[in-house]
Formats: sequence, structure tokens, C-alpha cells
Amino acid sequence: MDDIERIARRLKPQDVRVLIAVVEAGSMHKAAARLRTSQSAISRAIADLEHSVGERLLERSRHGIEPTPYGRVLVKRGVAAFDEFRQGVRDIKFLADPSAGELRIGCTEAMAAGPVLAVIEELTRQHPHLVFRLMTGSILVLYPALTARQVELVISPAPGAIPAEHVNVASLFEDNALVMAGIQSRWARWRRIELEELVNEPWTLPAPGSSLGIIVEAAFRARGLPPPAPTVVTESSNIRNRLAATGRFLTVFSEYSLRFPRTDHAQLGPSLKALPVELPGARRTVKVITLKNRALSPLAELFIDRMRAVTKPLAKEK
Repeated sequence: MDDIERIARRLKPQDVRVLIAVVEAGSMHKAAARLRTSQSAISRAIADLEHSVGERLLERSRHGIEPTPYGRVLVKRGVAAFDEFRQGVRDIKFLADPSAGELRIGCTEAMAAGPVLAVIEELTRQHPHLVFRLMTGSILVLYPALTARQVELVISPAPGAIPAEHVNVASLFEDNALVMAGIQSRWARWRRIELEELVNEPWTLPAPGSSLGIIVEAAFRARGLPPPAPTVVTESSNIRNRLAATGRFLTVFSEYSLRFPRTDHAQLGPSLKALPVELPGARRTVKVITLKNRALSPLAELFIDRMRAVTKPLAKEK
């Protein structure tokens, strides 16, 4: 038996759980309250853990108790291990009763209101006891949530390069970004618009580092133009679309949003119009992103299969 195997056999899962609680709480006193035990029991568990691994796992700072580099490694692996245990229990329950189960999904707001909602409606009609927990936001929010195992999968048009060593990335369909305005906007009557004509217009846009934000900035720079300075910056497509519907603001959102009936744009009816203006480089690939070395649950696999079926018409388009 080598040293690693010997140390692993000495580790107690409950002690690792205590370490995670202390790091999350920032103190042994708060961790004890969270775990409903005594502070001396917490100290004992940490001491046993440090004795088992042969390294100091915690240190005091002016901010409270913080993990050492060794502690951070063990916490990271511990979080992953307990997540796998919980997911294993969910998998067993789902296999025993496919009508029940829970799936945590990260996606953009527009995606949630479009194809994700279409799949959820289909699956919950077939299996009324399924539970879906959605986290919406840009990839800047969703990618950290995926690596922290707060969601099992992310569906997003991911901008730039995502560290490939940590995730699996599979393409779903190609999308295009459209410039939108209210039907009473003066731009809605134009048959052809050049991008430079829109630089100084009032815009409402998502954050610069988001997928759509990157597309807008890159499109203007490709024409040798400064990106527009938005009047309202928000990740909420509902707010952006409502501002555009007033006729005062321009905005952008995904073309696929027009293909699904339950989107914010559809709820606004005919109050928005896609403008005849080209955004260079606006085409992007919507992807399913999952963690490497993390087996997908049966429900996640079912969800991805249904997403591919729902978006198949979009995947065929060029």
C-alpha cells in the first residue's frame, strides 16, 4: 500500500465536510453553529484531518480563518466528491422513478425563454414531478457556477475561449445577432442602414464582456467605428426589449428568440422590429457546456437529447 492510499484510507468524509464548512463560514464558531455541533468537535476534526494528510490546512488572518494551499486543494476535491455522492443519489431516484428528478441548468435569459422553456414544458408534461432549477446570466456568471458545481450544464453562446481542460463543449446550433428597435422608431422605416449611422443613438445593451456585448463591440470595431456607449446596461433581455419598444432605444438580441413563441419579444407582440443593418461577425454557435470528469445524470442526458431535437431546425440553417 503506497502513501497516498494509506492517507486516503485514514481520511474521514465527515472531517472533510467539517473543513469545507469552516472555509465557507470563515470561522470555527460559525461552522459549529451551521453543523449544530461544538467548537471543540470542529477543532478536533480539523486536527485529525491535518494529522492524516501531514500538512497544515487552515491559518488565521485578519479576515478570519482561511485555507492554506493544501486546504484549498482538499476543499476543492471534497466539494466535488460530495457533489458526486449527491448526484449519485439523484440518479438512483431518477432510474427508480423516471417521472421524478431534479436538474440544475445555467443559460442566458433569452435561451431560458426560448428553447430551454420549450424542452422544460415538454418534459414536465410527460413527467409532472420533475424539478428544474434555472440560473440565468451571461457566460461570465455561468461558467464559474458550472465549475463550482452549482449547475450541471450550461447552454450559452460562449464568447472567446473557455478553458478546454476543465469542460466538454458540444455545439447545438448557429445563431445570429439582430439590431432591434421599436416600430415607432424612425429607424424602423428605413430599408437600409449603415452601422456608422447608429453609433451615437441611445442603446441599451448587456455588459461589455457578455456574448452579445462582445458581438456589438467587435462589429463596430470591424467597421473602424467606436462601439456605442449604452445609456442602459443590463443583462435582462426583458428590460432591454421594453426600452427598445418605446422607440427611443436600440438593442440587440438573438435571432433564435424570434423562433420560439414564449419569449419576451413575443410577449411584446409587434412592437419590435429587426433593423436592416449588418453586424459583422454576428454569427455564433450556441453550445452545451459540461464539466470534464463529471458523469452526466440521466435527466441531464435526456434534457440535452430533447434540446437537440427542439433546435434541430436551427442547426440545419446556415
